[in-house]
Amino acid sequence: MVLRSDHQGGAEHGHRITAAIACHVARAGGTVDQLTQLLLHPEHEGGRHTRNIALRSGQSRALDYIRRVWASASDAISTTTALGSRHEAYEVLAALRDRIETTPWRGERGRTALRVLRAHLNFAEIAGGPLHHASERQTAEEAGVSRTTLRLVYETVLRPRGWLRRLRVGHGREGSTWYLGEGTIPGHGDHALLSRFRSTQFPPDPALEEWTTPETATTADIDSTVLGHLMGHDAFAHHALGSAALVIISALHQHPHQTVSGLVGTSSVSRATTYRALRRLADHGLVQHTGETWTLTPRALEGFGIRLPDAGNGHTPAQGWANIAEQHGTWGIAARRKARHTAERAAYQQALDRLAEHRSRAVVLVRDGRQVLVPAPRPDEIPATWHTPDGRVLDPLTGRPAADWRVATDGRLILITPSDQRSYDELAAAHAEALSEWESVA
Repeated sequence: MVLRSDHQGGAEHGHRITAAIACHVARAGGTVDQLTQLLLHPEHEGGRHTRNIALRSGQSRALDYIRRVWASASDAISTTTALGSRHEAYEVLAALRDRIETTPWRGERGRTALRVLRAHLNFAEIAGGPLHHASERQTAEEAGVSRTTLRLVYETVLRPRGWLRRLRVGHGREGSTWYLGEGTIPGHGDHALLSRFRSTQFPPDPALEEWTTPETATTADIDSTVLGHLMGHDAFAHHALGSAALVIISALHQHPHQTVSGLVGTSSVSRATTYRALRRLADHGLVQHTGETWTLTPRALEGFGIRLPDAGNGHTPAQGWANIAEQHGTWGIAARRKARHTAERAAYQQALDRLAEHRSRAVVLVRDGRQVLVPAPRPDEIPATWHTPDGRVLDPLTGRPAADWRVATDGRLILITPSDQRSYDELAAAHAEALSEWESVA
């Protein structure tokens, strides 16, 4: 006896085993021919999924499947690092954090991508390695952005540049499976964000040697831990202080007493945007300048577990962050986003529950290599006096036909709801056919 609904789960499980074997062969320096010989060997348990494909669809289809799995495994091995222990995994995450902090994230979209990537790094640190699970709503709440913006930076920045790889799309209550990569260095064949960090009303003129070098440096230097603590706060929403101020604060925490020219290089924010952000931060008492150098005020980052040299204990809740968000009209954005996501999760779960009510697990009997459907159990038969000639059911309390109920050919009840995709006649015919076949086999 096998469950029909388990076929898809069994196929996915078989594919994961096949992919794991292919990755092992690729990491050991094997070839696709060796993988094919291994998977098609009749006594190798790990090749059952591949042999089933060959049995159902032919040898050529199975060989094509092996080649596709091998290509994916080779690509994964070339872009990943084998981790032998949890200590090695944390070393990889620490190196990745340093790489993120020294990579220039130019433009508004680039800074938003930095927030999203830092959120994934938080999840990876909790998981203990680059492989982690996270849903879109969970990541959006952590990064302090909307789901629309999140998907935009996924498709235009993080995934094309190799910072993130989605290994498996989440379903139900399970989030997607992600893997953190090393990413590419901007400026080396990457022109996706060119127009975002070089703004002008006219295109460049090569004859005049315009835009020979970007305004910001090729490397940055920020403290992403500070950014990870602050990015979910309403004060750093798009219409409040914004991502530019967030990155500048992170750069000033990493290296206090910087000039504007130095901040342009360490934060990868353009000079004009740096001046605007510094003025805005100074108006709220978050930064101060002495001559040409700027630094954070001693108690600027209180309440986030971040301690400055001249501050007290650094853990007193800051009273000014909420006031900043209120002044910019962004107070409550994170709470409303979380409430909306909670409502969406509840609605999705209700839809899954309603779908499960009409998709009970069908059981089939394998007999002589043929699968025979076992009729699903139905409610008890009802008295004949409740039947009407057109197949409807009389309500025993009112004596009137019940709109949502019908009687099947075997005298059992069938509930008809708007969620059903088949009519009563189709349901009754399918049940009668299954019952007839089952009785003939039994």
